[in-house]
Amino acid sequence: MSMGGSSLAGLAKLGKGVRSRRFSSFDTTGGNADNWPIPAGKTVTLAEMTGPGCVRHIWMTTGENDNNLRRLILRFYWDGEDTPSVVCPIGDFFGLGHAKATYWQSLPLHAFYLGLNCWFPMPYATGARITVTNDSDADSFLYFYIDYHQLDAPPDDTGRFHANWRRKLVRTRKETEGPNARGATQRLNTTGKQNYLLLDARGKGHYVGCCLHIDTDQPGWWGEGDDMFFVDGETWPPNMHGTGTEDYFCGAWNYNRLTVPFCTPYYGYSFQGNADYTGKHSQYRFHIEDPVYFERSLRFSIEHGHANDKQGDWTSTAYWYQVGRTKALPEPPPFADRLPYSHGGLERWPGKNRKALPR
Repeated sequence: MSMGGSSLAGLAKLGKGVRSRRFSSFDTTGGNADNWPIPAGKTVTLAEMTGPGCVRHIWMTTGENDNNLRRLILRFYWDGEDTPSVVCPIGDFFGLGHAKATYWQSLPLHAFYLGLNCWFPMPYATGARITVTNDSDADSFLYFYIDYHQLDAPPDDTGRFHANWRRKLVRTRKETEGPNARGATQRLNTTGKQNYLLLDARGKGHYVGCCLHIDTDQPGWWGEGDDMFFVDGETWPPNMHGTGTEDYFCGAWNYNRLTVPFCTPYYGYSFQGNADYTGKHSQYRFHIEDPVYFERSLRFSIEHGHANDKQGDWTSTAYWYQVGRTKALPEPPPFADRLPYSHGGLERWPGKNRKALPR
């Protein structure tokens, strides 16, 4: 079995027609002013490549004060496209879902506190452009490396890397009631239409994972929501229908006895809130060994609680590869609408006022 060119088994193989290149924020005077200012209201181009190539590693760091990890928006453009294939706040792109730094690790993404790393390969045929936008009224800054390979010829049979951020203040939804498979009466979700939507893609490609972040003031376990992958226009029930949120993220039984965040290469519970399941929580699942393939479309959603009976602030970043995208990805709302919510108890962080929300 081939382990791929970037595994330990392939490290001794010499490259052909490959040149290692880098864009970074280093001080070109030879000094130590090694970050770039990202002024309020401005977009800054971090890297622009011509010809075929592949981004192999991205490292970035900035501050976390005043929700800065939600302030800066990353956008990646492949092969001269008009709309970006990556649209995401910087913290969320690297798996930090609450605008707070932490330590977590997976195979494609790491956060070493505010040292943010990405190893997703990002091939392109004719060129690429990476930008960062500060759409707030306060200045910011960014340190960065963008390491890439310049190639003699475009890579064959490769999709273009995509990542997109979504947010929704989910509320308990009305669902019909009836007998379940064992005859007990309970809420029934037989459409999936009220689920939290993580991805709605059109084209040909494969989904490779997500980070899901939940923030709620409603006590009680929120993880009974099923995951649903609607491939190529499937109706409910789709072929890939799951059994619960923690099951999709490769856990079980309410993550019982988990008292600290838990990380593996492919899945984990990277941020843990209060013991009564209120507060802020983060989970991730990467389909490195088991991508979800689609020929025409993919719609991926998860119930927020069983049959959507839970409320809270749900945010997510989905990662996938595809070709043939004809529709622009959803753009994030203004900075004021990207701020996380505050919460009492163990989480005395600044944020939007949850008490002002209608019930």
